[in-house]
Amino acid sequence: MKITKLQFTKRIKKYHFELKHLLVVFVVLIFFQMLTSMVHKISLRNFLFETQDWYQQDFAERLANLSATSLELLFETTLQHQPLDDDNTQKVVQAFNIILSQQLLQQHVQEVCLLLAHEGKIYAIDNGTMLAAYFFNNQIIQPAANVAHANAIRMYETIQNEMIATEQTHSIVEGKQTFHVFVPFVPKGEYFGALYMRSNPEFDFVTSGIITSYNQTSVIFTGLILIGLLAMFYISSHTVEERDEAQQLLFQERERQIKENIHHQKEALFTKRIYHTHHKAEKVMGFIKEDLRLLSAANIEEIKYRMSKYANFISRVIYDMKWYDPPLHAIRNPLFRTNLNEVIRFLVDHIFLRIASRTEQYQFELDLDASMPGVPVNEFVVWEILEPLLQNCLDHGGDHKIIIRIQTHFDAIAGAAQIVIADNGCGIQPELLTPNEDGIKRLFLEQVSTKKNGQNSGYGCYIAYEIATQRCGWHLDAENLDAAGCQFTITIPHLVKRG
Repeated sequence: MKITKLQFTKRIKKYHFELKHLLVVFVVLIFFQMLTSMVHKISLRNFLFETQDWYQQDFAERLANLSATSLELLFETTLQHQPLDDDNTQKVVQAFNIILSQQLLQQHVQEVCLLLAHEGKIYAIDNGTMLAAYFFNNQIIQPAANVAHANAIRMYETIQNEMIATEQTHSIVEGKQTFHVFVPFVPKGEYFGALYMRSNPEFDFVTSGIITSYNQTSVIFTGLILIGLLAMFYISSHTVEERDEAQQLLFQERERQIKENIHHQKEALFTKRIYHTHHKAEKVMGFIKEDLRLLSAANIEEIKYRMSKYANFISRVIYDMKWYDPPLHAIRNPLFRTNLNEVIRFLVDHIFLRIASRTEQYQFELDLDASMPGVPVNEFVVWEILEPLLQNCLDHGGDHKIIIRIQTHFDAIAGAAQIVIADNGCGIQPELLTPNEDGIKRLFLEQVSTKKNGQNSGYGCYIAYEIATQRCGWHLDAENLDAAGCQFTITIPHLVKRG
């Protein structure tokens, strides 16, 4: 599968470097750089040491071989001019001294001598006088030189037979840098002995210089990596800033959209609530007019009570029309001590039972707990919750006579109260009792209704649920009864009975 350049670019753009990413990359690179540098340094050090050991031995052998060759040439040249007078003998002695002492002038040479056999014994010769006496007079003078070169004589004795047989240079290494070199001394092809040279070639400064240079290179390379990563961080930080700015703008736009949606939802709920309360306000105004016609001296107190409640309800409707999101203290307030039993009785007696044409079609049964404490909710907000639920029982009860049972109960131990509204009607369709992804049953959703004429329907239970749960903090549930009908249960938590 081929990936186009644009697709590859899009994939890369999904990833943004941040400081922690660069730190990880930097640590990994430095670790591998240090590991590689250490392995390379060890390999280089071993190579340099091996090369140095080889070169030191080669240098010592070459220097000793050069000295032996010089003495052989001088000896062969001298033998061609025999007999020698005193003057020539002195010149030969000086030449021998120059060759022997010249090597001692080298920084790395500590000891030089010729190891020659005389009458079955090994002697060390380290000056021209002794050498001339040995070759020209066949005698050994100043044998005390053997003491200075005693170690050389002992080592030569161990390899003498091998050198006579092979006539090859032998080297003995003492420690790491001290070389004892024995070069066969064979003027005119005849083996006389060996030239011994002890040297200590010093080349550590070369190895140290190379390793120091390598360390400097490693430091520079690490510095370049750091500079590169800092450049990457500088570039990526700008990218991250642009991303963060874009995300911030996106979040602000999303916040604005959410606020607009909430605003529209509140406006929609406000409109629906006002529609329902306006409809009920018209009915209440009709009750007020009827009470005014029926006003007499005998019923004036009863009518005053009803008209006071009606008027307060109309005032509440007008108050709610001021804004779609009324302040919380106008809904819930510790100053409110609403008697739920009184609100239920008023709704039953002076709202639902005042319609004479329908009183024969339904009946209310009340079982109200006298110990119910007052709730800190405006009584007309309670009216807005209970009235749609009671109306739903009437609208969906069927053709037979509907019996609506209203029960209140207070549990002092749990500190909670319940309002149960049940009927013997047709019940609620099972699909309406199915909860959605938010756990809300479809019955309490917006524009959900079983009425054949769906216009302006599906809002009663929705408004009751929204006001009860969102504004009052209550719990509202619905279920079908086993025998017949349905039941609404309102649970009011955190109630305290006050004396």
